[in-house]
Amino acid sequence: MTNANPDASHSAQQPRVLRILTVVGVPLFLAGSVLAIFLAPHVWLAALRWTGLVLIAAAGWRRSSLTYWIFFAMLLGGEIGLDRPHFAEHLRVFSDIFLRLVKVIVAPLIFGTLVTGIAGHGNLRGVGRIGIKSLVYFEVVTTLALFIGLSAINISRAGEGLAIPAAPEVVSAQNAAPMHWDDFLLHVFPENLAKSVAENQILQVAVFAVIFGIALARISEAKRAPMLKFCESLTETMFSFTNIVMYYAPVGVGAAMAYTVAHLGIGVLLPLGKLLLTGYAALAAFLLFVLLPIAWSAKLPLGRFVQAVAEPATIAFATSTSEAALPRAMESMEAFGVPRRIVAFVIPAGYSFNLDGSSLYLALASVFVAQAAGIHMPFGEQLFMVFTLMLTSKGVAGVPRAVLVVLLATVGMFHLPTEPIFIILGIDALMDMARTAVNVIGNCLASAVIARWEGELGAAEPTQISN
Repeated sequence: MTNANPDASHSAQQPRVLRILTVVGVPLFLAGSVLAIFLAPHVWLAALRWTGLVLIAAAGWRRSSLTYWIFFAMLLGGEIGLDRPHFAEHLRVFSDIFLRLVKVIVAPLIFGTLVTGIAGHGNLRGVGRIGIKSLVYFEVVTTLALFIGLSAINISRAGEGLAIPAAPEVVSAQNAAPMHWDDFLLHVFPENLAKSVAENQILQVAVFAVIFGIALARISEAKRAPMLKFCESLTETMFSFTNIVMYYAPVGVGAAMAYTVAHLGIGVLLPLGKLLLTGYAALAAFLLFVLLPIAWSAKLPLGRFVQAVAEPATIAFATSTSEAALPRAMESMEAFGVPRRIVAFVIPAGYSFNLDGSSLYLALASVFVAQAAGIHMPFGEQLFMVFTLMLTSKGVAGVPRAVLVVLLATVGMFHLPTEPIFIILGIDALMDMARTAVNVIGNCLASAVIARWEGELGAAEPTQISN
């Protein structure tokens, strides 16, 4: 029987052709790049890389995937920096524009997410025992994730190969007199919110938001509702703002990569592979040595739990967005036997307070930035960073690449350079898939554990999950 619609057959073949172009183009570019590290510059190597870039661009010509074009911009920027270093030096302004656009998001986003996460469930006393158990569980597990991230990057030292010189203001900040504990404690609390925002003191903004959220939760529903709606609207607006800014991300990333390669050479790409392996190894360690023992200690049926979280985790991995997996995750855990009232509280709250994969990645990436700049961070300062990330990492799971906002805020607090962040962004899509899947798995496990602690974990209800 012949195909009655040749146009449909042609359309079906197009994705296959595009995948073939990508599969051929990426290895060609990487081969030309790796050979350029070990061999003297040759025209044929440049031709090999440009051939790969043309194939990659052709494969993505009709794609609207922002992630794809960020990846392409990183490769193109590296090629421009290698071939035209003098021209690449003038492209830094475009990466600085992107940096400014992202920095302006930080304070309102952190404020809105924290206030909404704390006050969104109503009166704190009304949250009750389940809320207290959930928040304690969230903070303990995310702290363990942060420490695993710190340990992994300190073991692998993936950023040391970059050797990006720190800016003069970073050097002067590093040479400043160390802050004593009482100065640090005083510095945590804001005296003027506008001043904290203007000086990018994101920890002070986070502390203000926590206290503000608690105060908002303590007042009556009638008086709380208008302010809570404003904070919810602010949060959604800033997420939308982030999405708009991210349309400029390929330009910013490409310009930053061109400038960096012009100064450091093509060898800058090697530490990225090491960072990617470090990230995946750290996430795997977190699953095996933290989440798995928790599931065992709660006496959960592991086979059924893995089956329940498989689909939500796959959705999160494919879309790099936790919110895309939220409905399926709640449905699956209810079918697993977690009561609806626990699922309805724990999983949405976990999206603000239990970002295990994102927290681990932030700790890993922050130290990577310091290593790339040749800045030694004592263990005490890394602990301070863990405390900061515990606050600033809340509420960033909803939108792809929103972690970039928190990462920029964190390195700004510790006077670290921003250039390595743009390099990291080139592989962020690959990291984002894994850390988002871990976020979803962690929240599903949290709901099951809380239900077990409450003595309310029942039998599976297969009828809850529709095909």
